[in-house]
Amino acid sequence: MPPYDIIIIGHVTSDILVYKGEASGFIGGGAYFSAFAARRSDVRFCVITKLAPKDFGILDGLKKDGIEVTAIPSLRTTSIENVFETDDVDRRKVRLLSQADPFHPADIPAEAKIYSLAGLFVGEFPDSLIVHLARKGEVALDLQAKLRYSEAGTFAFKDWPDKEKFLPLVTYLKADSLESEVATGTSDREEAAGILHRLGAKEVMITHSSEVILYNGEKMFRAPFNPDNLSGRTGRGDTCFISYVCWRRTHGIEESLRYAAALTSLKMEKPGPFLGTREEVLARMKTLPR
Repeated sequence: MPPYDIIIIGHVTSDILVYKGEASGFIGGGAYFSAFAARRSDVRFCVITKLAPKDFGILDGLKKDGIEVTAIPSLRTTSIENVFETDDVDRRKVRLLSQADPFHPADIPAEAKIYSLAGLFVGEFPDSLIVHLARKGEVALDLQAKLRYSEAGTFAFKDWPDKEKFLPLVTYLKADSLESEVATGTSDREEAAGILHRLGAKEVMITHSSEVILYNGEKMFRAPFNPDNLSGRTGRGDTCFISYVCWRRTHGIEESLRYAAALTSLKMEKPGPFLGTREEVLARMKTLPR
């Protein structure tokens, strides 16, 4: 057996959040939010990240939580400014201040059943890395890592020109409502999920502020979010995706999607990563409408 169920790969970031004019610093990145959710989801996993050695201290919170982290030195640490001008969590302004080095096959010697590519911007994961990891296990890919560019510091979405070649290598694919529209040309989330599945991804997740849907080629599954507030909205998609992938190892699609929606709902109620318990998640699952 591989030593890990899942290896989470991605940049842990030193970020700035501006919400309705008020600025604060925080640690972020898909790998960061994913790790805390995975820690509470009954899997053997580790995190592989890249950042400047001077910033290795931002990983202390992960390690204190018992999360195994491999930090690979990089010239820079990824730093992002996130600006929310309204309560619409799907609409934000993002400015890339600096970006860590990309990942390559040699950076990931360990074996796992699933390799979760929790990326932020184009360039973090070369297409060749997807090919390499797909030969070793299943690939879970956040589509934003192939769509979001930094141009003069500001971000822009552009379609992944080689998606038809590489999506067949992806078992689990996640996009939000904006990213799925960029990749498919339609704002209809169900239609977009169908297109991405036909392009080759096996299980396609699309998140929205109100719900998460998943299409496996046979049925459209959905689960609502029911947070009491949105103070912890940052990291919602990363948390939802890894929660689903973790629970999916030993559960069906519908239950896994509801688990992910419940955990993410709890996460959205408090800033930062999810620090609750599995028991709280299972209890919240019972409150989700069907």
